[in-house]
Amino acid sequence: MLLKDILATKGTQILSIEPHATMADAVDKMVAHRCGCLVVTQGESMVGIISERDVLRAISGASETLDKISVEQRMTKDVITGTPDQNINDTMGLMTANHVRHLPVLEHGKLSGLISIGDVVKAQHQKLAMENHLLMSYIQS
Repeated sequence: MLLKDILATKGTQILSIEPHATMADAVDKMVAHRCGCLVVTQGESMVGIISERDVLRAISGASETLDKISVEQRMTKDVITGTPDQNINDTMGLMTANHVRHLPVLEHGKLSGLISIGDVVKAQHQKLAMENHLLMSYIQS
């Protein structure tokens, strides 16, 4: 299974925020959309990603409130990304090795979707359940 297969099922909607927005704006948007991260965009370009972990780091030991801290100050700038033709097993390894829970998917340098570790686990579970069903059907026939 490939990332484009997951995106075909999940959809390609990407929630984003601009770098000059505040961390309070990012929290409000994540809560409103019940998501764990936002892609930080400037125009049509991805410039970073902001996640729940980044919010916690901003709160920890901060001398300023979240409405005084910009997303740009706390976002992850070196974003680990995937491609639509990337294998799900390779993706699991990449996400695990880099301790990331969200993976922007780029096609020809343009953002085409966002995959979460939950999406990967769900797809892997569905694949294994189907294989199990087929094997059981074969054995019982």
